[in-house]
Formats: sequence, C-alpha cells, structure tokens
Amino acid sequence: MEILSPLEQRVIGCLIEKQVSTPEVYPLTLNSLINACNQKSNRDPVLSINEEEVQSVINTLIARRLVNNTAGFNARAAKYQHRFCNTEFGELHFSPGELAIVCELLLRGPQTPGELRSRTPRLHPFGDVSQVDACLQSLIEKGPFVVKLPRLPGKRESRYGHLFGDTDYAQKAAAPVSAGSARPKSELQTRITELEAEVARLQARIAELEG
Repeated sequence: MEILSPLEQRVIGCLIEKQVSTPEVYPLTLNSLINACNQKSNRDPVLSINEEEVQSVINTLIARRLVNNTAGFNARAAKYQHRFCNTEFGELHFSPGELAIVCELLLRGPQTPGELRSRTPRLHPFGDVSQVDACLQSLIEKGPFVVKLPRLPGKRESRYGHLFGDTDYAQKAAAPVSAGSARPKSELQTRITELEAEVARLQARIAELEG
C-alpha cells in the first residue's frame, strides 16, 4: 500500500476531489492545483504552500507513478492527473462511496461517519449514515485502508482515519474489550465495600492505639 507524506496526501486528495466534483477542469494545471491545495474550505489543516513546494511534491509523485502529466513534458502548460487509484496502472480500486471517503480523509484527516456524510455530497451522495458505515467497513476489510479510532471525550461517534500516511493509528485504534477483561459491576461493588470496611477497621485500631 502506498504511504504518502502530508503534502502528498493533500495533492492526491485534491486531484481526486477535482476529478469527481469538477471533471470539466480536470486534469489540473499547476496553478489550479496550488489553489486547490491552499483552499480554505474542506481542508484541515489549511495550508499556504507555494509553487516550488507543490512542484516538488508533483515531481516525487510522478517518479512514484502516482501522478502523470497528461499534456506531455514539452507542452507549455502541464496538466496533472492522479494514478493513485481506479486506474489500469494500480491495484487500488474503490467504489464511488469508498473513493469519496478516502478523498475526504486525505483532505481533512480523521472524521466520524456523520461528518463524512455531511462533507461528501459533491463526491458521492450517501442516503444515510448506515451507508457510510458500510463503506468504512468495506475499506477496513479490503486493506485495511482505514482504521476506527477511539471516541473523543464528549463525542457520540468514533472517528475513522486513513492508513495511507505514516500516522501511527494502530496505537490509537479502538480495540474491543474481551469478555474476561471487564469485571462485573456487582463484583466491583463488593470489593469496594470490603475495602471501605478495612479502612474503617484500621482507623478504629489507630484511634485505640492513640488513646
């Protein structure tokens, strides 16, 4: 599986997004790609990267055969398209829903199924959150390409993160609790009562000795 740096994730995510949402302007010129990378909406974090930085990332991705210049290197205005997935050149093939989720995770990082549904209508319209859940489960089973993360304090849903970067999500993944790892509530209450009784006995003994 391809491992992408943060800037490579941004470039690939932008190319996928524009391919699906605005196919009339895809492949992208360098200026269009820079604007997409620095876009203030649907990006986290918001970046301000210059032409040299974007061109350097593109050159690296071209060398890795993840991007190509459809205009040819002798053309006056290069136009770039991704070869990251859903092409005859690679092994990654995603359904429209899976592609929308992967794109959104590349552009904004970990998100809950509800957030993914609200942010992907231009890429793929999900009827409800259960459809997002189904695509996430498929991406886990196929790769895994995404991982479920623990819920943040005060949040009702767990977030999901992609596995195309070097973030160590494996250490943060929500692992199911085994049947023998949790003690029954009644057993815990009994133990608490015993400890409280033991503390009271010790306090009484200390008071007796002091008297």
